[in-house]
Amino acid sequence: MKKVSIIGAGSWGSALAVLLADNGNDVTLWSHSIEEVNMLREFHEQKDKLPGVILPDNITPSDNLKESLTNKDVIVMAVPSPVVRQVAKQMSPFVKEGQVIVNVAKGIEDVTYDTLTDIIEEEIKGADVCVLSGPSHAEEVGRKIPTTVVVGAKSEATAKMLQDLFMSECFRVYTSPDVIGIELGGALKNVIALAAGVTDGLGYGDNTKAALMTRGIAELTRLGVALGGQMETFAGLTGIGDLIVTCTSQHSRNRKAGLLMGQGMTADEAMKEVKMVVEGVYSAKAALGLAHKFNVDVPIVEEVNQVLFNGKDPKEAVTDLLIRDKKKEHTNLEWDN
Repeated sequence: MKKVSIIGAGSWGSALAVLLADNGNDVTLWSHSIEEVNMLREFHEQKDKLPGVILPDNITPSDNLKESLTNKDVIVMAVPSPVVRQVAKQMSPFVKEGQVIVNVAKGIEDVTYDTLTDIIEEEIKGADVCVLSGPSHAEEVGRKIPTTVVVGAKSEATAKMLQDLFMSECFRVYTSPDVIGIELGGALKNVIALAAGVTDGLGYGDNTKAALMTRGIAELTRLGVALGGQMETFAGLTGIGDLIVTCTSQHSRNRKAGLLMGQGMTADEAMKEVKMVVEGVYSAKAALGLAHKFNVDVPIVEEVNQVLFNGKDPKEAVTDLLIRDKKKEHTNLEWDN
């Protein structure tokens, strides 16, 4: 049994709390909101964000950050990506040297272009920062629907420890040394999922979505490899796997926001309607900035930014993607003659 603290009591933090508690661990579930903590204590359920999933008795809700971080074997960062830096700063005075911290959020900071593990390392000096990602909607993990993810760590020993911690009969965990690739795959696929939602909102069909997802993984891989990720990672769970689930699932907030925009809402209106953080909106600007910095061609990301921030009509964006200059599918393949 390990002592684990989960920072962030939203849908994903609560689902992982249930998983880790069911695995026999002593789990603290922290929220900045005393109202949220009181709800968890009274009902043993995240009624607002994960209704129907009951929290076991070995989960302790808390709004005391210092107590939640003291004498823990593992800390899981499950706050939305836009507030990771703010929360990490608050955590820093209470985190011991060498503390294992697992980031489970997905995003890129839109000002600095830092990944979330970069941010945590900057704000909490000396921490052993890892990442867990993959096609894993909280609504399904909380209901014990079979799920597979990958954990990335700088050392194999830490990766295997986390594999043992999280793995169960319904939650399979692979390991990888490619922390940056896992982070980028999880963040960049949200941008493509916004575009997939737009095509649904416009009433387009399976052909359109298949094309978007296939060319989306090509963009995601080009940019991810340019930033130091490994190509194999983007062909795996946190690349194509996460892309598939986020572009097609009813649970995907990024797809839903895109769908609402395709139906005529502005980006702000769509985010308000979704009522949770739509991380792809924040990652879109960072992805485009990184693509320009590293001279990587990302036409889908370009058009998503135009729709999000410049008011471009989504239907026009799709048309512009289709009528671009003619290209080969794979530039490294040549004819013999």
